[in-house]
Amino acid sequence: MAQAKKNVVLSGMRPTGPLHLGHLAGALPNWLKLQEKYDCFYTIVTWHALSSEYMNSQSIRHNTFEVAVDWLSIGLDPQKSVLFVQSEVKEHAELHLLLSMIIPLPWLQRVPTFKEMQRNIPDKDLNTYGFLGYPVLQTADILIYKANLVPVGEDQAYHLELAREIARRFNRIFQPVFPEPQMLLTEVPKLAGTDGRKMSKSFGNAIYLKDPPEVIRQKISTMVTDTRRKRRTDPGVPEDCPVFTLHKAFVSKEKRDELAKGCQTASIGCLDCKKVVIEALIERLTPYWEKRRAYEQHPQDVWDILEEGNKKARAVAQKTMDEVRQAIGF
Repeated sequence: MAQAKKNVVLSGMRPTGPLHLGHLAGALPNWLKLQEKYDCFYTIVTWHALSSEYMNSQSIRHNTFEVAVDWLSIGLDPQKSVLFVQSEVKEHAELHLLLSMIIPLPWLQRVPTFKEMQRNIPDKDLNTYGFLGYPVLQTADILIYKANLVPVGEDQAYHLELAREIARRFNRIFQPVFPEPQMLLTEVPKLAGTDGRKMSKSFGNAIYLKDPPEVIRQKISTMVTDTRRKRRTDPGVPEDCPVFTLHKAFVSKEKRDELAKGCQTASIGCLDCKKVVIEALIERLTPYWEKRRAYEQHPQDVWDILEEGNKKARAVAQKTMDEVRQAIGF
């Protein structure tokens, strides 16, 4: 009896720097589970990084290595998942170009994150053709592997619906080639950064996975907390405390409930509360740090793993592009 074909999963990350706690709380644990059940393609999306980092393009290769090391150190397995670099599979660019020929301009102009990113990152000129069109490139990333499932947070749901619309439009205009990718909603906890805003590399407020224990202690110890607690004896509201978002992600519920009660009754201080999450993080990250050091000492091993993934991804992408060209009539 023939074995049923596994569903295909596609997801990626931009190499704009090392990964932070937001990734550890959200995407990465989910990816580890998915690689046990599905055919997973995980890509470092270098061209997407270029859309915002074109003035600092020399950093992309270094950051590609950083992301790959983080992936491998956290447990992504190249024997179970295809780990590859987007720009090393040129078929992504070809499909992006062909899809861009049939996409109505208003579809891209209404993407909410286009203007949102421009507002949130005012020090970079994102008013470019490449940045406007990155949802089409994102769609090409998904469709070229005929991915059935795409793990996304709620903030990316609009992008996936756009990818579905693009797949439908291509299939209708030419021939049915692409499945419509389905959303695999990932619950992404909202982690606060060191300044109380959402943790983000763009905001410069991130706590990175690679940060050593002393840096993690320093960053969390100086984080803003519930503004109601001006004095040690003032009771607080944990739900309004940025640090408590870290507790929700990395501290057991039993301990978290105990800390919440202590905060509400002012029986513990903010520094006492911070120490708990600091130690929980150090315990969680210690195995990762050990693996990371080993990969950093043998960088060529990391590039070899990516190149093997590039070959596997390229073989699938070339087959899809043969179908695409035939459907169009080229």
